[in-house]
Amino acid sequence: MYAQYRLAGPLKNRWDHTTWNLHMGILSGFYTWAQGEGLAPAVPFTYRMGKRMTHGVLVDVEINQAKLRQPRPHTTIKYLEWDFAELFVRALAGLGPDGEPDLRYRRVREGARNAAMGKLVISSGLRSQEFTHLTTYEVPPLPRYPTRIPVLFPLAPSITKGKKARTSWIHYDVLAEVHQYLDLDRAASAEGYTWRPPSKLGPPLLVEEPDWEGATLNGERRAWRKLTPKERLRLVTPDGQSPLVGLQSTGQPFVDWATVFRRTSARIRDRYEPRFPTVAPHRLRHTMAMRTLEQLMAGYYRRVAALVNDTADDAGLALYLRKHEPMLILRDLLGHTSVTSTELYIARLDVSRIYREAYKETAVGPDPDAATEAAAEFEDEDDN
Repeated sequence: MYAQYRLAGPLKNRWDHTTWNLHMGILSGFYTWAQGEGLAPAVPFTYRMGKRMTHGVLVDVEINQAKLRQPRPHTTIKYLEWDFAELFVRALAGLGPDGEPDLRYRRVREGARNAAMGKLVISSGLRSQEFTHLTTYEVPPLPRYPTRIPVLFPLAPSITKGKKARTSWIHYDVLAEVHQYLDLDRAASAEGYTWRPPSKLGPPLLVEEPDWEGATLNGERRAWRKLTPKERLRLVTPDGQSPLVGLQSTGQPFVDWATVFRRTSARIRDRYEPRFPTVAPHRLRHTMAMRTLEQLMAGYYRRVAALVNDTADDAGLALYLRKHEPMLILRDLLGHTSVTSTELYIARLDVSRIYREAYKETAVGPDPDAATEAAAEFEDEDDN
């Protein structure tokens, strides 16, 4: 009856699968404790055995059958439109939609860290395991001069999906904010604290002579690209700190990004935008994919539109049909094996709008008669 009420009852009382699963997990933990204390004869849930990746290790886990299965990424692509993405990043920093401090909410901690990491993911498309276990030594150096061309971002195969090395990118302004966080706020969080990993992770890996490629760990030279997530949590720098990018205010590595994103989403819904979705780390990866694809397609169509303007329609069509360069670029950035996985994103794009804007910008030029003709050409589409 409770499930029917929460999943199919009055609309205002319904929960999505994320909220439902969170409550089922809490109840399961409570009844497990109560049974262990002799306060309950049994746990009112059915479980099955499954496997889960924890700190780079595949472990056996019990899966609560009362939880709802989530849609797989290949069937549902959830992402943030750009205005929502900007709202989310500002909220991570403890700011309101106008970019000013949210004086009604004073409990935002590590706002610089949260905002820097959120922007990093939206710019680079890193998966949760990739950005959670990223070390400061692997953050690309900031170019001497600002550039519109994104900075290459190599990723270690030990933390990527499928153990495949790949190179993504990150925009200059975002990389600058990440370095500012590393130099200021992160340094303040680490100062005065000594990090020692818990015994369950294993003995500390003491870092000596670190550089871009690797370091000497407990007397043995090793490359960052070969360190597993669990080993990265054991790293201790020469200053006695963890080298992971995200740190808590106590100097400990921070790994629970899902909770930060979920709570930030709830705060946005409560204070600013009731339509705002619950953001998981993978939604930010999808946001990067959609934003990047739109930018790549816009640049691609600008070249087509310029060719149409200079030669003829058939030449532009020939170039359009010749190859799909934007999809291949995005495939490599996301680390997909097949471009078929990447092509799922294109169905969500308003390609006609991108081409229309590119055509107006490139092919129309300063001729007012041509501008009027172009406006009339796309008038019906605007109405639709």
